Amino acid sequence: MNRSTPSSRASVNPAKAAFTLIEIVLVIAIIAILGAAAINLIKGNVDVAKETRVESDIKNIVTQLKVYESRNLAPPSTEQGLKALVERPTVEPVPERWTQLLEEVPKDPWNREFRYEYPAKRSKADFDVYSLGKDGVDSEDDFGNWKPVKKE
Repeated sequence: MNRSTPSSRASVNPAKAAFTLIEIVLVIAIIAILGAAAINLIKGNVDVAKETRVESDIKNIVTQLKVYESRNLAPPSTEQGLKALVERPTVEPVPERWTQLLEEVPKDPWNREFRYEYPAKRSKADFDVYSLGKDGVDSEDDFGNWKPVKKE
């Protein structure tokens, strides 16, 4: 008589078929550790992307400043700054052949305005265009139109 009765079916231990609380907590902890490691790796890539973007932006600004200089026989003064590429300067020297070369004064990847100095103090060009970088402080790790400092 091998009939299955409801009481014999209930005798199977349901705890063996389910996950324990410790197993679930362990899986969640492993997922959290892997997620934190992935975020840390991505964060490093974001910094590299910002550094690449700032270098590209500086090259673009330098190109526009050279166009300005070729049309007006001199780059903008430090007082006129990069705004001279967006709006016609009203302070001396007022350019005779001014044209708008940029839609707006660009900001660096850290949302700060690029710095401009004429005559140059750091580069071999006529002018300096630079970003203060991630730290926002005038220091050796700034990005500009000069040869970058090797990081070790």
